[in-house]
Amino acid sequence: MDARAAFRGKRVTVMGLGLLGRGVGDARYLAECGAELIVTDLKSREELAESVAQLAEFKNITFVLGEHRLEDFANRDLILKAAGVPLGSPYIAEAKKNDIPVRMSADLFAEISGITCVGITGTRGKSTVAHMLHAILQKAGKLVLLGGNVRGVSTLALLDEATPEHTAVLELDSWQLQGWGEARLSPHIAVFTTLYPDHLNYYQKNPEQYLADKANIFLYRTEEDTLILGKQCAPIIIDRYGEQIRSKTLVADTLTLPDTWVLCIPGMHNRYDAALALAAARALGIENDVSRKALASFAGVPGRLEYLREVRGVKIYNDTTSTTPEATLAALAALDPAHTVLIAGGSDKNLDMGALLVKLEEVKRVILLTGSGTNRVLEFVPNASVYDDLGKAVQEAVVAAEPGDNLLFSPAFTSFGMFKNEFDRGDQFNAIVKAL
Repeated sequence: MDARAAFRGKRVTVMGLGLLGRGVGDARYLAECGAELIVTDLKSREELAESVAQLAEFKNITFVLGEHRLEDFANRDLILKAAGVPLGSPYIAEAKKNDIPVRMSADLFAEISGITCVGITGTRGKSTVAHMLHAILQKAGKLVLLGGNVRGVSTLALLDEATPEHTAVLELDSWQLQGWGEARLSPHIAVFTTLYPDHLNYYQKNPEQYLADKANIFLYRTEEDTLILGKQCAPIIIDRYGEQIRSKTLVADTLTLPDTWVLCIPGMHNRYDAALALAAARALGIENDVSRKALASFAGVPGRLEYLREVRGVKIYNDTTSTTPEATLAALAALDPAHTVLIAGGSDKNLDMGALLVKLEEVKRVILLTGSGTNRVLEFVPNASVYDDLGKAVQEAVVAAEPGDNLLFSPAFTSFGMFKNEFDRGDQFNAIVKAL
């Protein structure tokens, strides 16, 4: 299969370069295919210097940074849209007015490769389930590709590796699933983990659109395909979409995972995720014993209740991808709140923090980072310290923690303001902890 032929000589506008590596990888792949590229991003050249440098060798890339131009969305063969482009973008409207295809990398990969795809979405748990299933398939000796919403991975570039014998495991957020919906595609096997309010800053004018975007993961399949729902979200999805679901539907929860199976990562939320990965593995014909061995040795995903090290009897965990109160609640439930010093706080997404604020009363010490979210909840967290420097927050946390305690970095808010993104936030935390 010569997948590169689909892009050779084509005029492509890449909308969104970013700093996480996915946009860079997509642009590199398209440039290597021989496409004539315009790469445009609202961030400035200075902000994107690291990403731009990785593409400096290509003479067939024109950068338009710090702005978008309508002219770059006309007289093109394809617009490759990054996640998070506003729903009402005038630039996407311009492309559609000119009958130019607007696609995203994951659905375009699925269409061109034609291979079996397992898509995993949900407010929480999708990364862990995707990585767990990838580990199971590797243990089973299957040819497997991991892509979608994975840091540093260009899903388009996986086309070079894809063969009919491969299975693709794709972590898909609501934005990427917009692309699947516009292409009227869904993965062969869909896993929907959990559903909580999220991304209200993006969906503020139409919060129902969040679920509508995610529903694209199952809307375009038949009775030959499989939909696996986590028990937490199954009732609302079946209630709202039951008549539109044609796939075989299974509901999984912690009871799906045999009690005798042992995981090396803590928390009932991880057992819940493992149950969903197991259900997906069964749908792919993987024997239970293979799944058991793979899950028993699965060490977790970086930045998701990731155990870093022990310092003077204090265990330190990085949970930087916790950008919702439910995620921080899950992390606290996996540990012992009374023996946990928590570093949280950040930018607001207008989510309901009530349950988390009640839980914080059980936490040994709460230390907050500055941000609009912190400002909103500060009056409900008595005696919390607030820092605009992560290093100083960690210093206080280390002093407050005693042997036998946990130091948990689980922000419950987004990273904007103090950090480039949640991964930058986690990287900085790791470096600070390494230096202790």
